[in-house]
Amino acid sequence: MKLSQLQTPALVVNADVLEKNERAMAALLAGSTARLRPHYKSHKCAAIAHRQIAAGAVGMTCAKLEEAEDLVDSGVADVLIANQIVDPRKLRRAAELALLCRLTVCVDDAENARALSQAAVQAGATVHVLVEYEIGMERCGVADADDYVALAKLVDSLPGLHYDGIQAYAGHVSHMPSAQERLALTAQNEQAVRSLLEKLAQAGLTAQTISGGSTGTAAIKARHGLYTELQAGSYLFMDSTYRQLHLPFENSLFLLTTVVSRRDGLAIMDAGVKSLGVDQDDPVLFTLGGAEIHCARVEANEEHLKLFAPDRALALGEKVLVMPGHCCSTVNLHERIYLYRSGEIVDRLQVTARGKSR
Repeated sequence: MKLSQLQTPALVVNADVLEKNERAMAALLAGSTARLRPHYKSHKCAAIAHRQIAAGAVGMTCAKLEEAEDLVDSGVADVLIANQIVDPRKLRRAAELALLCRLTVCVDDAENARALSQAAVQAGATVHVLVEYEIGMERCGVADADDYVALAKLVDSLPGLHYDGIQAYAGHVSHMPSAQERLALTAQNEQAVRSLLEKLAQAGLTAQTISGGSTGTAAIKARHGLYTELQAGSYLFMDSTYRQLHLPFENSLFLLTTVVSRRDGLAIMDAGVKSLGVDQDDPVLFTLGGAEIHCARVEANEEHLKLFAPDRALALGEKVLVMPGHCCSTVNLHERIYLYRSGEIVDRLQVTARGKSR
């Protein structure tokens, strides 16, 4: 079947570009201390996770317990939940999951660490733990180095838990348009982590794992040699937001849409916020032949994408490729991903963790 024959809206991936991105990431990390632990939230597809592991990834990162359960159910043996789990029922589920895989969970609170320990002991499991260090994102994590060391010592002493090291994630740096600014802030953050490592050593603790990083800082972290794990996810697909940073990855993910209405200065596509992530930059549009469609403005409604003053005539029924502003939130809206080469559909992958957000 041809790409142009798909019913729309449909999430499609250029398989040639996807493979090129895989090779680019492998080249970045070659000779580096960092191993790839890609983030599942970018594709939520068990088949792609296994593909990444087969290519050398140490395991998978995910955001939610349900995502971790989906990965383990597919046979993934090493999973990091890069967030805190505090609900007692979820703690029990996490402990039981740790009987089926090598499970790592993040903590930033002593009470939570004790609750996780209790759940692990009751299940007869060992849960690996990264104590999260807050390095400027103002989200989760322990901000004070001395408080961090105290919590790490507690985790190290609790039954059922194994202190592995540090999660230090600076997502706020990832999309900074200036490469020099990304470099400077990453170096500043890494110096804070190095100072923390010294304090941990003084307390008799070793951080075997330092996990974090993203697509936007992958090249920097690979060169600097501090992090042992890179949590990049978007590098496979990319989006219009990351496109502006001129990283060594290309856009492979698009939403195939159809022109359903038109009049002077306006074209309407059959895709809106229910099929396209709009939480970052505006989407970018292309013809099936690869020509970019420039518009004065793009506006998304529930079921429609409005193109104001497109710079080329679009025929009723014409197919248009939309590069989403954010790949991760777009994928979560779809049940399947179609892979294509040279305009021909070559495979269809299930988005197995779609909507798994608990």
